[in-house]
Amino acid sequence: MACIIRNMTLPEMEIAIYLAYKEGWNPGTTDGLAFYEADPKGFFIAEIDSEVVGCISAVKYSDDYGFIGFYVVDGSHRGSSAGTQLALVALKYLEGCNIGIDGVLSRVNNYERLNFKFAYKNARFETVGSKYNIDKRIFPLATVSPELIYEYDLQCFPAPRKSFLKAWFSMPETYSLAYVEDGNIYGYGAIRKCRTGYKIGPLFADKREIAESLYKALATKAVDELIYLDIPTINTEALEIATKYDMKMVFETARMYSSHTPDIRIDKIFGITSFELG
Repeated sequence: MACIIRNMTLPEMEIAIYLAYKEGWNPGTTDGLAFYEADPKGFFIAEIDSEVVGCISAVKYSDDYGFIGFYVVDGSHRGSSAGTQLALVALKYLEGCNIGIDGVLSRVNNYERLNFKFAYKNARFETVGSKYNIDKRIFPLATVSPELIYEYDLQCFPAPRKSFLKAWFSMPETYSLAYVEDGNIYGYGAIRKCRTGYKIGPLFADKREIAESLYKALATKAVDELIYLDIPTINTEALEIATKYDMKMVFETARMYSSHTPDIRIDKIFGITSFELG
């Protein structure tokens, strides 16, 4: 049976979201809309006998940086050529870029054989949302100049992603907040509805106290619901927040890069945006 790899259409993002859900990744209910906006040419599906059996994303954020994720092959077709062909197409599409991935820890050796280099671990934490007092310096993100958000984001992400962020913060059932003082932004974050509970991401802040204030404001949007937060474990202050709010680690991934670890402010990353798109 021949395997065909082709570009994914926007409606087919729902298929990819469903495959991710079956894997237990718990995607956001409308993640596909924002994901596709990041790079419409960077999503691929594998078909065998006209049936979609796998998918992968290879989002090119700039001429020199991209991220591979959303790599799923349906269980009944693992061991077929679909997985290899998807990976090769993604790598070809991002040729010439420094490529980031969040890989399964047990497969780090496989990624190293493809010349990926280990940078650090990301860990998903789980807790239950509660109601907190909200810091008066926290405002809806929509009240802040988008350019201020884009400038701040470039401290924490290796390339511009304006189209993605605009779509991400405007998704249904998504709440986005910023920490603002004297007209300056010192952090921001978002929480969105997922198949199970809510996920916070991104959560960027100048220091722990600001990140904690944003976390409490976001968690208040999901009282008594499960909340998930993905943390780079080399940010010890982020881990301290997880401990303080009784978060339980669910699983870890290996953040790896094909060329070099980007020069970004990991100390300001208290929650990554998503495992699928970095």
